[in-house]
Amino acid sequence: MSDSFLPFSKPSISEQEIHDVVEVLRSGWITTGSKNAEFESQFSLFTGCKHSIALSSATAGMHLLLQAYNVREGDEVITPSMTWVSTINLITLSGATPVFVDIDKDTLMTTAQLIEPLITKKTRLIIPVHFAGAALDLDELYALGKKYDIPVIEDAAHAIGTYYKKNHIGQQGTAIYSFHPIKNITTGEGGMFCTNDDHLAEKIRRLKFHGLGVDSYDRETQGRAPQAEVLEPGFKYNMTDIAATLGIGQLEQIFKFNRRRKEIAQQYLQAFNEIEGIEPLQIPTYEMDHAWHLFIVRIDKSITGFNRNEFMQRLKEQGIGTGLHFRAVHEQKYYSDHPFPDENNLPNTEYNSARICSLPLFPDMHESDCQRVIQTIKDILLKR
Repeated sequence: MSDSFLPFSKPSISEQEIHDVVEVLRSGWITTGSKNAEFESQFSLFTGCKHSIALSSATAGMHLLLQAYNVREGDEVITPSMTWVSTINLITLSGATPVFVDIDKDTLMTTAQLIEPLITKKTRLIIPVHFAGAALDLDELYALGKKYDIPVIEDAAHAIGTYYKKNHIGQQGTAIYSFHPIKNITTGEGGMFCTNDDHLAEKIRRLKFHGLGVDSYDRETQGRAPQAEVLEPGFKYNMTDIAATLGIGQLEQIFKFNRRRKEIAQQYLQAFNEIEGIEPLQIPTYEMDHAWHLFIVRIDKSITGFNRNEFMQRLKEQGIGTGLHFRAVHEQKYYSDHPFPDENNLPNTEYNSARICSLPLFPDMHESDCQRVIQTIKDILLKR
């Protein structure tokens, strides 16, 4: 193995951001405060979405969404199985049924045409996923939601810096973002709930902090009574000012980060166009700007002689990390033991679940790192 291990992902955190976080620690106010308010305001300016609500994770945002819409037993939520398991876990825990929709074979994203046959009188929400930094075809999805009067909620965990027809993802309706350390910007852990719906925003803000009408920062700064009223039972999903401060600094660098991601992705695309058996995802043909959260390839065993897992192991042996985004949720043990409707009609999901692999992609990668990945893959294939 090489002496220097190249991780699949690594957050890019500047000395200035570290300094700013230390200043917050010294300030005495480290929970939800002015830095949260600033981060939310800056995120709304960036996305063009009316309301931005900072949370402890994107998973928290999905939980609050299901609570706000009172999703419960007997309801159905349409969403892909090709996603991180948190969404399906939360739908299941609510008592509702996740209805898995298939995806396009080469973009890993679902479409209005695939969703429409699955809509029933029980369908409460449609939650499609922007994948790997590419954008869903939103015009068709929102038209479908309007046709059946079903809310479309954008899972935008991969889509910070992604644009659809010149508009940032989330600008059209409601979207949930993730700031996990592998994402295009990070707060350590965290998420953002964005919506243009005033009533929904008010509900989410209340549910995120115990069901109180105001949080501790509101009470301190607005001169309100020290004890706020509980308007309904809620949760503890607020973001700390420590995390928000990091988010502010990260957001200032998003265009620089994404430019570097695109440069690396272009080198990969050029190299793998010439290599059989390593098939990148295709870029959608409709108008969009890719944020390159992930660079995903599919491994064709019939050409390479080895499967995805063996490919990942061989790269690891050469000091190169990889990721798997994602193994289809319906193939996870709990969900395969508790099957849901239409699970046997997901051919594109199952095809990709067995073949996908994410290669190293992060802003601090050097040219030598990128070339090392490309050359190592070429060497692995020559030895097959």
